[in-house]
Amino acid sequence: MQKPKKLARDINARAAQIVALSTGQPLPRLTDREEPANPDSPAAMQKNASRVASGRLGGLKGGAARAKALSKKKRSEIAKLAAAARWKKR
Repeated sequence: MQKPKKLARDINARAAQIVALSTGQPLPRLTDREEPANPDSPAAMQKNASRVASGRLGGLKGGAARAKALSKKKRSEIAKLAAAARWKKR
């Protein structure tokens, strides 16, 4: 007696396997982990370079602008909370 095939944990992958089994099609090749994206793939090349640059620029400005807008007391409170959160994990 053959063992039943193991279904995937991911709900979408499991649905694809169930459909393939019920229709008699070959099972799709499914993995638990996604393969790393190829930077040379057409999907990766479709990003708009100007939008990528502007997003990076905003990210670079954000921390300095926030620190400038906060008072020294408020920055100190935030730092204490962050330190407590880091030590809590240990």
